[in-house]
Amino acid sequence: MRIGQRAAIDVGTKRVGVAVCDREGILANPVCTVQRVEDVQETVRQILSSLPNELLEIYVGLPLNLRSETTKSTEDALFVAAAIQDISGCQVRLIDERMTTALANSQLRVIGKSQKDGRSSIDQMAAVAILEYALDIEKKQDKVPGITISEWRDNNV
Repeated sequence: MRIGQRAAIDVGTKRVGVAVCDREGILANPVCTVQRVEDVQETVRQILSSLPNELLEIYVGLPLNLRSETTKSTEDALFVAAAIQDISGCQVRLIDERMTTALANSQLRVIGKSQKDGRSSIDQMAAVAILEYALDIEKKQDKVPGITISEWRDNNV
């Protein structure tokens, strides 16, 4: 397992969840929820202001449908991911996030919150799930999780 903090981003049309882990990659923690604004660069600046300065990498959840096909949400996440990488200079890796929001909703029910009551934390919980999934891949498979934006484009354009 590589040493260094990593962050995960769950991109939504209205809100963006942010999570970060410790240097050892043991514990993923929710950081904040950023409200999306029309200017993607402003949204990205708000995301980056909540993160530590030195990150090993940033994972962005890639929403595909259950048949592994792209959707409008996929294109939006790729657009935000590219802006994060351009502005931060940190490598962004895309992580399949198909089940993270469902997992976050399930966790909310376990603690007795409705989806409506949990709106402020659901995006952060989804980001934590993305980060935990990525860390699990690295621990169990001893490989860097996800794919780069350029790898995605090479295989899907």
